[in-house]
Amino acid sequence: MERLIQANGQPRYGIFPGAPEQINWRDFDFRSPMGQRRGTLAKWRRYHQFQYFGLVSEELIGGCALADISLLTAGFVYLFQPSTGRMIERQFRRPLGFGTSFSTQPNAGICELRSGANLLRLDNQGTRKSLLVELDDGTRIEAGFSEEQFQPMCICTPTAVDGWVYAQKVAGVRCQGQVQSALGDFDLADIGAFAHHDWSAGYMRPETNWNWACLSGRVGATRVGLNLSCGVNETSFSENCYWLDGQLLPVGGVHFQYDRDQPLAPWRIVSGDGQVELTFRGHGLHCERLNLGMLASNFKQVFGRFQGTLRPPGRPPVPIDNLWGFVEDQYVKW
Repeated sequence: MERLIQANGQPRYGIFPGAPEQINWRDFDFRSPMGQRRGTLAKWRRYHQFQYFGLVSEELIGGCALADISLLTAGFVYLFQPSTGRMIERQFRRPLGFGTSFSTQPNAGICELRSGANLLRLDNQGTRKSLLVELDDGTRIEAGFSEEQFQPMCICTPTAVDGWVYAQKVAGVRCQGQVQSALGDFDLADIGAFAHHDWSAGYMRPETNWNWACLSGRVGATRVGLNLSCGVNETSFSENCYWLDGQLLPVGGVHFQYDRDQPLAPWRIVSGDGQVELTFRGHGLHCERLNLGMLASNFKQVFGRFQGTLRPPGRPPVPIDNLWGFVEDQYVKW
């Protein structure tokens, strides 16, 4: 598929075998709920794009995200060392995207944010995805993975009455690279790191919230990755899935049970089709709050360990025993 938006101004919907070459959002026939065609400014204001790169291992947990929400571009990066509980984290905000650039090609382009001597860069070139972080405190992250022999989740769903979202996700892929920081120096291949990746863009609900869960690791000789959400990307089609050695297995609707005021308390995540039954216990937390009236966010990303069972149809159950991963509780007005 060359472009997501068709000649009639409407997106293609569904779960795709591969990514579109271009998220050509400017060609979208964007209309009000009453059917009036919206102008260029409204189309720019409501288009949002974000990308996330996470890495997990027994020795180091990390995450980096970039988000372009038209009026504001934001980025964050953190590293967490499970053995000591020590953490490095930084946040950046750039009004109107100054010092940033965002490619609209999921598999062929760079998204980056520069702020003084700090750089966050996510580079996607075909099946190769990479992250580069350089901070003014000497922290440096070079990480990457390959999607060869791996089936990404590529999905486009309708959103509210006037929008759509394209999302592309992977989890459970081996990660290579180097990390230098105040927590120590790490070779990601040597410590057995796994990566997961999220590239999303579109016309999301102006006020929304969601939960998300992701894990990566190994069960015996099998590489396992998991991606579950509730609140987004589930209109007509669902992004919920897990991977066994790169093979994508779809999952039905999921329910998150947790205490919003105590995100480090245990979570329970189950799917209606019986394939997923997990508990999660947090070990650390990255959170952000922003309230500027027109823009607001209450974001909690918790990293910790999963316990439970995956039940793939026609195959033996897959026991999940203390695999590292993430859960999220997010509210956004944009």
